Amino acid sequence: MRSRFEEQLAELNDNLIEMGGLIKDAISKSKKALEEQDAILARDVIEGDDQIDDLEKHIESLCLKILLRQQPVARDLRAVSAALKMIADMERIADHAADIAELCEYLSGKKYLKELNRISLMAEATIEMVSMSIEAFVKSDSVLAHNVISYDDTVDNLYITVKMDMIEFIHRDINNGEHCFDLLQIAKYYERIGDHAVNIAEWAIFSISGKHKETQVI
Repeated sequence: MRSRFEEQLAELNDNLIEMGGLIKDAISKSKKALEEQDAILARDVIEGDDQIDDLEKHIESLCLKILLRQQPVARDLRAVSAALKMIADMERIADHAADIAELCEYLSGKKYLKELNRISLMAEATIEMVSMSIEAFVKSDSVLAHNVISYDDTVDNLYITVKMDMIEFIHRDINNGEHCFDLLQIAKYYERIGDHAVNIAEWAIFSISGKHKETQVI
């Protein structure tokens, strides 16, 4: 019985790693679609969201089977419970990547007001945060999880800077308003992705220690 249980836990970790790879790829593609104004790549991100949704349902089903059939206790129970919470945040990350891609499609034929260095840095930071948060869970590494939480300040500070830049452009010319709002919305989606990565890290810590700081991200 224990052998079967361990096999299912290993399958769960493999599925989480797979889902993590897909969402990191979605963020990376959304970043490239934005930088290169590639509408085709943006569409690829949008259409790929269904695959991530399907994988979320599969992982959810696996977690429920483990809980009902194996009746895990202590740390094993925390790990499966945490995984159920994590996949909700992971699915939201994929949704935000698709949201970014939709805006990239719209902006693909428009000239940007300025270089997107800070937004690109936000994307890179969130990719790293997502990667580290999932690794923290799989490897039961609380130090890595705490590093993700600390890293969120970098993304937040970049968002504030982007927001100030957009406000300045609108002050210069009110006609820049719509374009600035679209770019600011993209930055906001990356900021939310960072928040969801923090949530994943918090659940990784819970799976290890049994302690969790409740966070809510829309």
